[in-house]
Amino acid sequence: MQPLLEVKKLAKTYERRHAAGSRDKLRALDGVSFAVVQGTTLAVVGESGSGKSTLGFCISCLEVPSSGSIWFEGKDIAALAETERRKIRPRIQLIFQDPSNSLNPRWNVGEILLEPLTLQGKLKREEMKQRAAALMEQVGLSSDLFRRLPAQLSGGQRQRLAIARALALEPRLLILDEALSALDCSVQAQIANLLVELQRTLGMTCIFITHDLAMAAHLADEIVVMNRGKVAEQGPAEKVLRHPEAEITRHLLAAMPSFHSAERPPLDS
Repeated sequence: MQPLLEVKKLAKTYERRHAAGSRDKLRALDGVSFAVVQGTTLAVVGESGSGKSTLGFCISCLEVPSSGSIWFEGKDIAALAETERRKIRPRIQLIFQDPSNSLNPRWNVGEILLEPLTLQGKLKREEMKQRAAALMEQVGLSSDLFRRLPAQLSGGQRQRLAIARALALEPRLLILDEALSALDCSVQAQIANLLVELQRTLGMTCIFITHDLAMAAHLADEIVVMNRGKVAEQGPAEKVLRHPEAEITRHLLAAMPSFHSAERPPLDS
C-alpha cells in the first residue's frame, strides 16, 4: 500500500548563539527515515531532546528541514515554496501538549471552532454553526460550553477543543505532540480512547509524539524510537515492545510503571 507520508533522510540543524558571542550548530534531526500508511497510527517515542518535536514541526510545515525529503500525498513538501506550503498546512494538523498555545484566549469555544470554517469559505453561517456543534459532539464536548472561554475549561476539555478545531479542517494527517502528557491519568485514558474512536470512524492517519512508551503501545500500529536526532529502532508496536533491540528502547521500557510482555495494561477507565 502506498504510504500517505514518507520521510527520507530528514535533517534539521539549528545555529546556537552563546553569551560570549560564539556560535555552534545543533543537529536536531540526523537522517530520519520512515513511512506512515493511510489510516494507521505511528508513534514517535523518545526522551526530551531526541528531536521528536522538531520532526513534528518539519512534517507540519512549521519548520523547513535542512535537507532530506517529506513526501505527502505524492509531493515533496520539504521542497515547496512557502506559498505552496501554506496550502498544505490545513491538511496536516499539529496538536500541542498545551492547547492554550493554539487557542485564542479572547475567543469562546464557538468562535474558535467557527474560525477555520470561516477561512475555508465553503459553508453558510448556519451550516458552520451546525458543523461546529457536530464537531463538539464528535469529541465529547457539551453544547453548554459553546460560549465559554478556554480559561473556563478543564485541561481535558481544552485538549478536546484543540482536537475538534483540527478536525474542522478535515486533515489527512493529525500530529499530536505530547498531547496527553499534561493531563492526569484518567483524562489521558479518555482522550486516548477518543483518538482510537476517531481513527476508527474517520479513518484518520496519526503521528503520536510522546516520551511515554506505554501510551504509544496502546495507540500505535508502528513505533519509531528516536535518540539524539536519529532513529534508534522502528517496527510494529508489538515487536518493538516484546523484542526491543536498541538500548534506548530498553531504557524507555524500564521506565514504564508496569509492563508485561504478554498483555498491555487497560486504558478504559
